Amino acid sequence: MSDETTSGAKTGGGESVFTVIVAALANLGIAVAKAVAGLISGSSAMLSEAAHSLADTVTELMLLTALKRSEKPADEGHPLGYGPERYIWAMLASVATFVGGAVFSVYDGIHALAEGGKPGDPLISYIVLAVAFVLESFSLRIGVRQVRHEAARLRAPVRRYFRLTPDTAVKAVVMEDSAALAGLLLAAGGLLGGQLTGSGVWDGIASVLIGLLLVYVAWVLGRSNAQLLIGRPLPESVRAGIREELLSVPHIVDVLELTTLIQGPAEFLIAAKVDFRDASTADQIEWACEEAEEQLRERYPSVRRVYLDPTPGLRQQRRRAGGAGA
Repeated sequence: MSDETTSGAKTGGGESVFTVIVAALANLGIAVAKAVAGLISGSSAMLSEAAHSLADTVTELMLLTALKRSEKPADEGHPLGYGPERYIWAMLASVATFVGGAVFSVYDGIHALAEGGKPGDPLISYIVLAVAFVLESFSLRIGVRQVRHEAARLRAPVRRYFRLTPDTAVKAVVMEDSAALAGLLLAAGGLLGGQLTGSGVWDGIASVLIGLLLVYVAWVLGRSNAQLLIGRPLPESVRAGIREELLSVPHIVDVLELTTLIQGPAEFLIAAKVDFRDASTADQIEWACEEAEEQLRERYPSVRRVYLDPTPGLRQQRRRAGGAGA
């Protein structure tokens, strides 16, 4: 992620909520329609798609919970705020995608392959798939538009922003909607194969492929959220910029140690051991710390907390060690 990618004041918090709500409403309606079509036509792929959409709906409800709970202000019990809670709920959402969608789809597909039943009339399934494709495309369009807007605002390549963005709610919506469109095509292919051959094998194969697709989505989202939960630092280019800003402050002569942490899409923490000039007074050191924080917030508005620890440099430490030895 480039220096500019993390310089924005905020990721669109309200925009993220809107994107997730649209996706949740679309998936709920689609899940019901797919389930009805699957029961009528006897299509395993359609039932897998219904499970897929239902899992997506549950996922988006969890993402909404994540967005709301992570916005709570810091308090005495949580002095660093609730930002990381977003990633806990997002992690649970990826588990829901795996358990609710992938496991059911693979199981149902294997069951269909073992039974090898004759497929029913696919007409209603085709209609539902066509309507679902339109709705999913609309939801995906909103998510992609937000990603492009944020990438353009932060002057970052879209693909790089999407891969490294800490806004995993929007990332989940875009990935799940993309997987949903691919799943719809697979389901349609399974129905068409069964219609042309009179065999339910194609339907079972489509169901298994849908399940494997969901496994991949759940794995990518789970890994992204796990990295942020464990503690992901700011990119190297941003850390270099932070050092540059600190060293530009009067009275600061060296940055001995720098720790950065992403706590949320627009919530970064910076802690550093800083060596001040030996001749600096306590008052000058205090004002230097204030100026350093002001400069960092101006360059990186997403910085929420800055902790500077005045620490003797290596030369001072050696001098003191020599004096103590004497």
